[in-house]
Amino acid sequence: MTREYHVPTVWTQPKDDGSTWAKTNRPVSGATHEKTLPKGKHPLQLHSMGTPNGQKVTIMLEELLALGITEAEYDAYMISIGDGEQFSSGFVEINPNSKIPALLDCSTTPPIRVFESGNILLYLAEKFGRFLPTNIAERTEILNWLFWLQGSAPYLGGGFGHFYAYAPVKIEYAINRFTMETKRQLDVLDKQLADNPYIAGNEYSIADIAIWPWYGNLVLGRAYDAAEFIDAASYTNVLRWAKEIAARPAVQRGRIVNRTSDVPGEALAERHSAADIDAVLAQKI
Repeated sequence: MTREYHVPTVWTQPKDDGSTWAKTNRPVSGATHEKTLPKGKHPLQLHSMGTPNGQKVTIMLEELLALGITEAEYDAYMISIGDGEQFSSGFVEINPNSKIPALLDCSTTPPIRVFESGNILLYLAEKFGRFLPTNIAERTEILNWLFWLQGSAPYLGGGFGHFYAYAPVKIEYAINRFTMETKRQLDVLDKQLADNPYIAGNEYSIADIAIWPWYGNLVLGRAYDAAEFIDAASYTNVLRWAKEIAARPAVQRGRIVNRTSDVPGEALAERHSAADIDAVLAQKI
């Protein structure tokens, strides 16, 4: 049983508790140190990490490149959030909220900064005219699910993932609370996918690209080592969809960018050309 927390009159920041992200948590915004971000040769400059939110953007970019859209070529630089690199002056200039991913589009003058992963997907879809139709009904349904993800994923990552996998102590109430909500969300997806091949209907879209890194990875056992705990096998429609998306070549390419791993073929810290990904995937083969 955990010790009861007595709420103080005025909150003060606690000491470092040794948990995974304790050293990077703070109650203020802004830069902690001066550092200029590197810049590559391509118009799109991505500063990110291969978390689910980071995977959204690299998968989107690889899907665009797979369609032959060369203007979507990009440089991807690793931002190690565990080391606080998201608090550098250069990163804060692109995203004042200090969260990955952050994109700088240098094809315009001045360059356009784009932050928040859902907004980056929307920006790229509108810029290149792909994965988001112009038909008002189809577009709205896709955006329904994109915004569903943006509102739901914090319960999965910051709620369930944190208390189940990362918190320094296991708190039954917190784990039960967020497991229940995660399973409710999976049920929402399972019912939607019972009648649709993709999240928003018959066509693959930014809704799938946004949702798969979170819920697809979860049911495939790639997130929090929790597939058995949440009974992922019972969500048959989500599993079908997750496996189909995982088989897409662009997804296999995008999901490894800005990741670190000891498993061959699973990680590429920086990406500057297609050859960089090819070389890493060849290790898996």
